[in-house]
Amino acid sequence: MHSFIEEFKAFAVKGNVIDLAVAVVIGAAFGKIVSSLVANIITPIIGLIMGGINFTNMSYMVGDAVISYGVFIQAVIDFVIVALVIFMVVKAINKAQEIGKEEEAPVEKAPDEPSEEVKILREIRDGLKRH
Repeated sequence: MHSFIEEFKAFAVKGNVIDLAVAVVIGAAFGKIVSSLVANIITPIIGLIMGGINFTNMSYMVGDAVISYGVFIQAVIDFVIVALVIFMVVKAINKAQEIGKEEEAPVEKAPDEPSEEVKILREIRDGLKRH
């Protein structure tokens, strides 16, 4: 039992687990931002474009059961919109990173001046060619 606890501590303290925890927290916060963007800005605009259609009210009665297929349709539409927004944000971030890398690209330096020995050997070679 003691080694299990030690292994768990080593696992939990590793950087990967901490990085993952931070990513989950930031991801949840980012998810709220994207959900708000979709619910409060993008979905109303799409509703205007589509003539104010609200799928959530669509349902079908089967006996006493209510099949709310409109809620499902709205959830699918919301998913597609959220996926599209996240795709565009990730694409913009990747583009910004590429631009940053291009600016940081190392400038090629001019080749080093040949040593004195190489210069002398070249002179000797050129002199031998003339004779």
